[in-house]
This record gives sequence, C-alpha cells and structure tokens, in this order.
Amino acid sequence: MSALSEQFACDGAVVIRNLLTLSQVATLREGVDANLERPSKRAKTASGSNDPGRFIEDFCNWQENPQYGDLIFNSRLSRVAAELMGSRTARLHHDHMLTKEAGTRQRTPWHQDQPYYNIEGRQNVSFWIPVDPVPRESTLEFVAGSHLGPWLMPRSFMANEAKWFPEGSLAELPDVDSDLDAHRILGWALEPGDAVAFHMLTLHGSAGSATRRRVFSVRFVGDDARHAPRAWPTSPEFPGLAERLPEGAPFEDPLFPLVYHN
Repeated sequence: MSALSEQFACDGAVVIRNLLTLSQVATLREGVDANLERPSKRAKTASGSNDPGRFIEDFCNWQENPQYGDLIFNSRLSRVAAELMGSRTARLHHDHMLTKEAGTRQRTPWHQDQPYYNIEGRQNVSFWIPVDPVPRESTLEFVAGSHLGPWLMPRSFMANEAKWFPEGSLAELPDVDSDLDAHRILGWALEPGDAVAFHMLTLHGSAGSATRRRVFSVRFVGDDARHAPRAWPTSPEFPGLAERLPEGAPFEDPLFPLVYHN
C-alpha cells in the first residue's frame, strides 16, 4: 500500500497535486462550460433566489459530454482510484458537475455522500476536481476519519428534509461548526490540475465562494460494491435500474462501465 493509500484509509480524504495535465484541465473546462450552457434534465439549482450568486449541479453526463468521457476513460483517474480503494478494479458510478458562480453565499452543508446513493460496500472513491483556482476559504472540507463511523442521516441541502432514509433510522449529523475543536478538519487550497479524493462516507462540506468555482466530480466503486435498490429516489436517480440489476449484484451494467482492471 502506498503512503497516499494509507492516508486515504486513515483520514478518508487526500489531496493529489497535479493529477491532471494542463491539457486535460483545458479539455475538462470545455466540458464543464458546455454542461453549463446546456444543462441536462437532471440539473438542479442548490441556492436560493435571493443568493447573489448561483450554485448549480448536474449529474450523469459522461455519455453526452465527450470531454467528460475523455477524462474518465483516458486519464489516470481510474488507476489512482483502484489504488486508493485497494481494489483490483475501478468502475464508474457517476459524474457530477458542481459550479458556484462568483458571489455565491450558499454553503454546502456537512454531509456524507453514500447514504444518498444506491451503493453498499466499502471500496469507493470520489474525485473533486476544480478547473478554477480554489482558495482555502472556499474549498471542500472534511472531518478526518469520519468514513470509519456510522452512516448519518442524509437531508436535503436547502430544506433539511429527510427525503431518503426515514426519520430516526440513522444517527443525526454532528453540529461540526459549533465545535470545530472536537474534529480534525482537512482542506486544501487547490490549483487547476489538483484533485481531492475522498471516501463516500467522509463527512464533508464547504462555504460559499467569492470567485467562480467550477468543479467536476467523478465517483468510482471497487470490487466489493453492490447494488442497493432503495424505496425512494436516490441522488442521482437511475430510472429502471432496479428492474435489471438485482439487489446485492455487482454494478455490471452499461451505466457503470469498468474503467480499470489490474
């Protein structure tokens, strides 16, 4: 196990400097801008109408966005993902574009990702890849070691509703901001080409952004990942998947291509 993998296993989040080449960053930036110009039907605005900026997200565009596909299939992301996961394989789960326009006040509240998904298993990793410089005060932050703890209640970001697991079925998130000294908070200023890799159970969040912050995130799963159909819409949703992929099955479906195999 490499030092980076050991740190990932311990903390649940690591920074990887210069993971992408300048050419790959330029291509990815084109892809994000094309996505912003033509959002899919899955896109949503995660900030209020009174916010001077705007926080927009979009999901699962790799099949229609050639720049996203090029990065996923022709970079070293999947190999690094497999190494961090301790997995022989890396399979794409989904892509996620997140842009906070300049002046956005809406923070991304503390949350874990995996409870929103249809995934069971420990081998997973998400890359958070900005195509703009990100100062420390606007970066994604993580509670070190929180990926080792329990699943926490997922809630909608703006209304704080339990739209996924029923109320009381999972532990509530701690109030991280009210007791920062009780947690080891990780976060890094980033330049284009840098990336942060984190486990889907690592508690994370971020502030608003004074400057434009365009980010592409891509999620991979490893050998032990299994399909976990839910009785509610996951985020992102995969309509019709439960009819063809049974509960407990590996993610062997065209929606989730195998990108790396050792």
